[in-house]
Amino acid sequence: MPGAAASEPLADPALLPRARAAQRGAVRVLGTAQVFSGLGNGATLSLGSILAVDLSGAESSAGFANTALTLGSAVVSIPLAGVAARRGRRVALGLGLAAGLVGQALMVAAVLGRSFPLLLLGAFLVGFAAAVNLQARFAVTDLSEPRRRGRDLSVVVWAVTVGAVLGPNMVGPGAVLAGWLGIHAHAGPFLISAAGMAAGAAIILTGLRPDPLLLRRELEIALLKGPLRRGAPARGNRPGPTPAGHPGGAVPRRGGSGAAGWSAGWRIVRAQPTALAAVVAVASAHAAMVGLMSMTPLHLQHEAGVASHELGMHPDTVVLIGFTLSLHVAGMYALSRVMGILSDRFGPARVAGAGLAMLLAAAGLTGLFPHVHAAVVLGLVVLGLGWSAATVAGSTLLVAALRPADRVPAQGFSDAVMSLAAAAGSLAAGPLMGGLGFAGLSAVLAVLVVLSGLGMAGLLRRPVSRAGA
Repeated sequence: MPGAAASEPLADPALLPRARAAQRGAVRVLGTAQVFSGLGNGATLSLGSILAVDLSGAESSAGFANTALTLGSAVVSIPLAGVAARRGRRVALGLGLAAGLVGQALMVAAVLGRSFPLLLLGAFLVGFAAAVNLQARFAVTDLSEPRRRGRDLSVVVWAVTVGAVLGPNMVGPGAVLAGWLGIHAHAGPFLISAAGMAAGAAIILTGLRPDPLLLRRELEIALLKGPLRRGAPARGNRPGPTPAGHPGGAVPRRGGSGAAGWSAGWRIVRAQPTALAAVVAVASAHAAMVGLMSMTPLHLQHEAGVASHELGMHPDTVVLIGFTLSLHVAGMYALSRVMGILSDRFGPARVAGAGLAMLLAAAGLTGLFPHVHAAVVLGLVVLGLGWSAATVAGSTLLVAALRPADRVPAQGFSDAVMSLAAAAGSLAAGPLMGGLGFAGLSAVLAVLVVLSGLGMAGLLRRPVSRAGA
């Protein structure tokens, strides 16, 4: 069957009592951290295109801030996977959020100093935190039982809902905070986002113990050496040497960053058609979602007849934009638990395909009815649901398709490709909307989704290599 899981070690470490206890803790910690860190991207997504036009003076630069954010996520995804391979998930995720916190500070400075380059640099570093939000979903599968991978992964994706939905609506409260501080109204939302990001980093750095990735390696080594006594204490989290060929072997240290990281991840994914299909699904879904979503605030602003520099004088338009994006983000995350359950029950390949179909329907709504606000809102909600299905199911499919030794570099590669695809979509979205309008942009993205779906279907029909089993 397409999307069938690669074989696991004969004695799966995830079935051990110590692993199950650690997994419950990892789900709680990562889920809680995602609630707070989800705030971090909200202000950038909701204000990025508007600030880019305002600070640069050119509508063609509308997508640059979101492009910088997704490029930051793409650039750091493989290095973060390398840090995780060497030091564990806790250190990697904590470092990414710390860099994102610096990015939020630069965004505030950009608004106060009216600096377009500083805005792009800040958005780039905020992208590091976005990469953390992506990699957290893989971290929760390190100790997950195969039959529960989709559900466990979806818990962490779902946990972003609170912060991500509130994020775009921080424009109003952020303006109030800015008024108290005597600074520009657009700086306030980034201060709130920074506070949430700092809380997320603190939760991960203090609470993600034992580290799920390092504990899995330790338990795999113990199982290889002999049966692990029930309830017997395990030594530390630092991985020891793993015999060559062991299915849960440690990820090579040299595959963590740079060209070696890219090539290592690509070799692993290319060897398994199912894994490559998973990457195609998540990358195309992310590109289509970011491309359409990033231009929606500007489209709604045009529909309201408000210029970028006058937006502060039209709070009703600001609220409308925030409300629309919040509904979209709710579609992205609120039903992710359902997507995880469906993936475990019907298979992640089928659910990922259904996600691409929903993305196509969303592009149809916004393309056919660009001047009907209700249709645009509904299209954005369906866009979020399609992204959720494709991302949760595609990520589950990637984990299931690979042996444990290959997962971390492949996950870093997948996230990097996913973010690069989104950066390309965001970068192209501005000129496309300028030349073809919102309807034309929707049509181009619909073609992208159709081609990706055909490519994914073709890959899933290929035989699975024995090397990944």
